[in-house]
Amino acid sequence: MELINEFIDILLHLDKHLDLVIRNYGFWTYGIFFLIIFLETGLVVTPFLPGDSLLFAAGAFAALGSLDTKWLIFLLSVAAIAGDTVNYWIGNMLGPKVFRKEKSRFFNKEYLYRTHQFYEKYGGKTIIIARFIPIIRTFAPFVAGIGSMTYRRFIAYNIIGGVGWVLIFVLGGYFFGNIPFVRQNFSLVVAVIIFLSILPGILEFFRNRKG
Repeated sequence: MELINEFIDILLHLDKHLDLVIRNYGFWTYGIFFLIIFLETGLVVTPFLPGDSLLFAAGAFAALGSLDTKWLIFLLSVAAIAGDTVNYWIGNMLGPKVFRKEKSRFFNKEYLYRTHQFYEKYGGKTIIIARFIPIIRTFAPFVAGIGSMTYRRFIAYNIIGGVGWVLIFVLGGYFFGNIPFVRQNFSLVVAVIIFLSILPGILEFFRNRKG
C-alpha cells in the first residue's frame, strides 16, 4: 500500500519529482511525460494530472541539460494534440446518444444544437484559450465533440493551441525556471503565467459582453 501511495504521489506531483524520475528512467522519461500530457488532455476523468507545471518544470530541467528541448517540444506537442483529438471524438460519439430526448431536463436535444452553434461561432477561440486553463482544457474538446464542431476547424485550432501551449510553458521553464526566485516560488510563478495567458480571453469576453 505504501508503494502504491508513493507512486500516486509521484504521478500527481510529477513536476516536483522530476529529478528522481529522470535519474531512474532516463530516456523513458519522455514516454512518461507523453502519457501524462496525453491523459491530462485526452480523458475527462483525468484533469487532475499535472499540465502547465509539468511543462514548465521539464523546460527548467532541459536548461540544465537533463532533457533535450527539441524532443520535449515535439513529443509533448504531439501528446497534447492527440489528447484533444481523442477527447473530441469521445464527445462526438457520446453526444447523439446522450442528448436524444426532445424534452429531457438535462439532456435536451436543444442543448446539443446550442452547443453546436456556439462552437461553430466561438469554437476556435475556445479551443485555443482553454489550453491555458487547467481542467477547462480537459473538457473543452470533449464538449466541442458533443456539439459536433466542424472537425477541420477543430483540428486546426487544436494544433495551434497545442503547439502554442507546449512552446510557451517549456520555453518559459527553459529560460526562467532556474532563476532562484522562480525556483523558490514555483507554484506562484506558474499561477501568474496561467493568469497572463488567459487574460486576453477575459478581456475579449467583457468586450463582447459590453458590445
